[in-house]
Amino acid sequence: MNYSMIRFILGRMLRIEGLVLMIPAFVSLLYQEHSGLTFVLTAAFLMALSLLLGKRPKNMVFYAKEGFIIVALAWILWSAFGALPFVLSGAIPHFVDAFFETVSGFTTTGSTILQDIEALPKGINFWRCLTHWIGGMGVLVFVMAVIPLGNKGAMFLMRAEMPGPTCDKLVPKSRGTAKILYGMYIFLSCVEIVLLLAGGMNLYNAVIHTFSTAGTGGFSSMNASIAAFDSAYIDGVITVFMLLFGVNFNLYYLLLLKNVKAVMKSEELRAYLGVVVAATAVITINILNLYETPLRALRFAAFQVASVITTTGFVTANFELWPELSKMVILLLMIIGACAGSTDGGMKVSRILILAKTINKEIRQILHPKSVNVVKMDGKRVPGESIHGVYVYLICYLVILAGSILLVAFDNFDFTTNFTAVLTTLNNVGPGLANVGPIENFSQFSYFSKVVLSVDMLVGRLEILPILMLFAPQVWRKKF
Repeated sequence: MNYSMIRFILGRMLRIEGLVLMIPAFVSLLYQEHSGLTFVLTAAFLMALSLLLGKRPKNMVFYAKEGFIIVALAWILWSAFGALPFVLSGAIPHFVDAFFETVSGFTTTGSTILQDIEALPKGINFWRCLTHWIGGMGVLVFVMAVIPLGNKGAMFLMRAEMPGPTCDKLVPKSRGTAKILYGMYIFLSCVEIVLLLAGGMNLYNAVIHTFSTAGTGGFSSMNASIAAFDSAYIDGVITVFMLLFGVNFNLYYLLLLKNVKAVMKSEELRAYLGVVVAATAVITINILNLYETPLRALRFAAFQVASVITTTGFVTANFELWPELSKMVILLLMIIGACAGSTDGGMKVSRILILAKTINKEIRQILHPKSVNVVKMDGKRVPGESIHGVYVYLICYLVILAGSILLVAFDNFDFTTNFTAVLTTLNNVGPGLANVGPIENFSQFSYFSKVVLSVDMLVGRLEILPILMLFAPQVWRKKF
C-alpha cells in the first residue's frame, strides 16, 4: 500500500475543495450575506491542511487497491469538510444533519433534512446545489480534470468512481478523458441555463436548478421543488435534460465523432428510452382521472418518470397520492436507474440487461447442453469478469439493503418508510414513500439512522466496493 501517494492525492483533493468553496463565498458576498465568512474560514483551513498532507512522494506509482481507498476517503472527506459551512453558518446546527445533507449533495441523492429550504441564505443554498454538479461527474474526475495524477494511476481512480459495470477511456490519456467528460457536461449545463432563463427563471434559480439537473440530484431553492414554478415549459425543459444527463456520456462523445451508427446500436440506450416510454404511458393512463386533461396527466407522469429513473428527485406532483400501480412503477424505476457512465444512481440499465441476458443464456444452455452460448451487448461479447462483477454487485446490494432496513427499523417507523428510505438513499434517488415521500423529508430519523443512510448514499454512489474495501483488513497489509 502506497500510503504516501494516498496522502498526497488527498491533500491535493482538499486544496481543490478549498478553492471551490470560494465560489459560494463570492455568491454570499454578492447577496451581502454574512455566511460568506464561513466558506472563507473553511477554505483557509483546507488549504492549510493540504499543505501538511500535500508533499509529493518519491514513489508516485499506485494500483487498484490504492485507487479504491483514495476514492472512498476522498468522498468521505469532501463530505465531512463540505458540511462545515452549514454548521458554522447555523443553517444546519448539528454536524450529523449537515453531513447527511452534504453527502446527499455530493452523491446526487437529493434527500434532505431541511424543512424550510427557502429560509436558507443564497450562498449556502448555492453551495448545497453546487455539490450536486461536482458530485454528478465525480469528485475525483473533477480533480483529475484540474491536476495531473499520472495516466495509469488516474485510470484506477476513474474505474473506482465512475458508475456502471465497466469504465472505458475515451482517449488514451485518463486526464484527457476527464476533460472531455467535463467539456460535454459544461456544454449541456450551459444550454439548460439558457433555456431556463428563456422560461422566466432568474439567473440564480436557473443556475442552481441546472446544477441539480446535471448532477441528477434534485436539490431546489423552493420548498415545493419544481412544482413551485407551475410552468409546463420549465417542466418540459427539465424533463428533457434529466433524461439527457441519464445517457452514457460515451455516446455523446461518439456523436461528436459523428458515429451515429454506434449510438443507435446501443442496447442500453434503447432499453433506457423504452422503459421511460412504457412507464410514462402506464402512469399517464393510471392517473387520468386525477387531472383535468390527458395532456396534464402526461406532463406530470413524464416529469416524475424522468426524475425517478434518472434518480434526480425533483417533484412536480405528490405521487404519494397516486394509485398503487403508479407508485409500484415508480418503486421499480428507483431500482433500475438510468445508463452506466451517466451522472445517475440506481442499479443501471446495463446491469439489468446483463442479468437478463445471462439468465437467457443459462436457459439455452440447459435446453441445448452442447451449444456454445455467450452474453453479448451491442454485438460484443461481455467479458466473464464483467458478468461476475454484476453478480457480486447484486449480492452485496441485497445484503446492504436488508441490513440497512434492519438498522433504521430501530426508529420504529412503518415498513414502507424504512424500506423506501433505504432504497432511495442506496439508489441515490431522493424522495421515497410514506414518511419520506415527495413532500416529506428525513429530519424525523435519529442521528444513528442518518449516519446509516449517509453510508448508504456513499455506498450507492461509489457502487459498493470502494466503501467495503475500507473495512477489509487485507487491503491495509503491506503485502496484498
